[in-house]
Amino acid sequence: MLTRRAPRARAGGGRPVDTPAGVRRIAALLRRGTFNVVLTGAGVSTESGLPDFRSKGGLWSGTDPARVASLSAFHRDPRAFYAFYQTRLAALAGAAPNAAHRAIARLEALGAVHLVVTQNVDGLHQQAGSRDVVEVHGNLREARCAGCGALRPIAALAEALRSAALPRCAACGGLLRPNVVLFEELLPAAAYGRAQSACETCGVLLVVGSSLEVYPVAGLPALAVREGARLAIVNREPTPLDGEADVVVRDDAGAALPRIADEVASGHPDRSAEANA
Repeated sequence: MLTRRAPRARAGGGRPVDTPAGVRRIAALLRRGTFNVVLTGAGVSTESGLPDFRSKGGLWSGTDPARVASLSAFHRDPRAFYAFYQTRLAALAGAAPNAAHRAIARLEALGAVHLVVTQNVDGLHQQAGSRDVVEVHGNLREARCAGCGALRPIAALAEALRSAALPRCAACGGLLRPNVVLFEELLPAAAYGRAQSACETCGVLLVVGSSLEVYPVAGLPALAVREGARLAIVNREPTPLDGEADVVVRDDAGAALPRIADEVASGHPDRSAEANA
């Protein structure tokens, strides 16, 4: 029978610490954890030149997502929908994994990270070498037929758009769309279920580059905390879960994550104050 773990006191109290101290404390937690999960958001990929959603200059800056990135927009005005995603695909074509992606893959190789859950759809974690990635918002590697549900490489959609044609499924003639979660859609049940299960059982949840404002994924850290996990957050801006975290570091993912990986790889013995924080 599964039992709920007793909650632990949060020594950090959500107060941000300087990066060197935070790096040491997060590394100590990861070294001690037997099942550690990383949850990443758009802030991990901004350093690869991909815009986030809500900041100044982000994807929703001056744009109503309901008009270009929702299920009803896809059906109501497919050309506006495709124009938006054509821009996203063009940006992704020139993007490469950055230091944060590589550091997370390195932590995986070191045995300090056991699963990556990402809100991102760019596939950069896999390109960096991460082996076990749960994409809770889908991905931009594939196109899906809105009619029969068949999956195709995203190139099939991109090629049609370059010729100014509406992308059609070769099997049924239905419109192809990116295999991502649109506004007004539910998250893929299998992916979200696995992410939820991981957060219920992990010893450490490290959140990187997420505002923790988009639900239901934003509820996963609170779930992990309720089940007794240690929570660490690396993000440039405050999040609603900072007060529940053991460690909060205000820094770029590409600056903090490589240092965490270096600290884990160094094999330094856990400092008692940091390991128990």
